[in-house]
This record gives sequence, structure tokens and C-alpha cells, in this order.
Amino acid sequence: MTEHGARIDDQTPHSARLWDYWLGGRDNFAVDREAGDAIAAILPSIVTLAREDRRFLRRAVRHPVEERGIRQILDIGSGLPTADNTHRVAQEIAPETRVVYVDNDPLVLTHARALLAGSAEGTTAYLEADLNDPAGLLERAAETLDLDRPVAVNLLGILHFIRDDERVRGIVRDLMAAVPDGSCLTVAHGCHDINTDEANRIVEFWNERGTPKIKYRSAAGIARFFDGWELLEPGVVPCNRWRPDDRAGGTDVNQYCGVAVKGRVTAL
Repeated sequence: MTEHGARIDDQTPHSARLWDYWLGGRDNFAVDREAGDAIAAILPSIVTLAREDRRFLRRAVRHPVEERGIRQILDIGSGLPTADNTHRVAQEIAPETRVVYVDNDPLVLTHARALLAGSAEGTTAYLEADLNDPAGLLERAAETLDLDRPVAVNLLGILHFIRDDERVRGIVRDLMAAVPDGSCLTVAHGCHDINTDEANRIVEFWNERGTPKIKYRSAAGIARFFDGWELLEPGVVPCNRWRPDDRAGGTDVNQYCGVAVKGRVTAL
């Protein structure tokens, strides 16, 4: 049980704990490790994907803070604490940055205090809310963030858990409608047009055994999340290809990503 009385299900694999396992964390159960090993047997590159996704997070956080001067981040679907969390990356650059993490998983909630150790100058907050209720989520986020000033909205590895295409696009539109020009939208999303057979097998395996259920999309489908905003170079690409530090990018992984800016601005 958590401190709020929500029961943690240790008999069903959960995506947050699975990701933690692939990243070398310890906040997972035997059922998660078994599922993680089974998925890795289907697609051995999945562990590389998890690590490249974490590297992409660091680059995607640095961009709005370091290059655009944004000092507010709304990180939805934060997952379990691990190395280089959003607030640590952002506040190393600008200690005054405000970061709000959002998740609806009870296990993540039990680890919220670990997330709250931000810089003295900035603010790091955690709220339990559901992306399926964007209005309620935004109302609570506004207790910490000034939504009249630019916000970096991070949706990393979460949109593929909403399987209805129109609904998920509507949620993204609602979120971005609530923030002003100059705000950033960052998306990372599982795809089925790289290693297609293996990707389809993973989705089938997970939806039979795990929670929440997932839907992978194509590059074109993922690009639609950015409709109406200025998509920055290099566009929608595998997350290892988005402005890699080593300029090589490594092996393409089954997760596309992109960063867009609301309003007409000069691309950086």
C-alpha cells in the first residue's frame, strides 16, 4: 500500500517499473524483470532504446532552458526517479527553473520525495494527475507554474498509452492551448516503422500481460502531434538522431521524437 492507500500491483508488469529495470534501477518487481527479459529477447535493442531515450531527455531539457531561456517545465509521465532527472538537468543550467512532474502511478508517488530535492533557488513539485484529464492537470500545475509565461511541455514515452488517435491529439492540443507563444512541446513515442516485426510483437506481448496498454504509431502519425507548431530541425527522428552529442547518433531505435515551438520564432 502507498501512503495514500493505493495498492501497488506487484503481479502485473508495469511500464514505469519495466523502464526502471532496463535503465539498471532497483524499483521493480520480479514480474517486471521477467517481462523485461522476455521483451528484450524479442527486441534486443530495447535496452539501448531505454538508454537513448534517457540521453534524449537530457538534450531535450537543455534546449529550452539553455538556448531559449525557458524557466518552467511541465514533465508529464515522469516515471520513476533515476539519474539525470529533468529538474537536475534544468537546474544545473538555471537554478531558478520551476519543474512540475506529473504521474498517476502509485509506485511513482511513493518515490516523489526523491524528486523534490531540487535547487534552493528553483521549485520542484510532484503532482498526481492523469493525462486523460488535461484541464484538471493544468489547473493543478498552475499552482506552481505561471501559464502566462513560456513552458516546456514534455510528453516522453506517454502518448502511446492513449490508443485513440483523435483523443490523444486533442489532449496535446488542449495542453498547448493553455501555454503562450514561445513554449516548447517535446514528444517521444514508440514506433512500428523501425524493426516492424519485432515492434509489433512487443506491442502484442505487452498488451496481453502488462499495464497500461500501448499503441505504437508511425513517424507520420507521431508528426501530427506537432501540427500547428514550428517543428525544429531535424524534425521527427529516432530519439538517438535528435541533435546527438557525438553527431553520430548510433543505431536507430524504435522511438521517434521531436521538439516544436509554439508561435513563429527563429529556429535554434
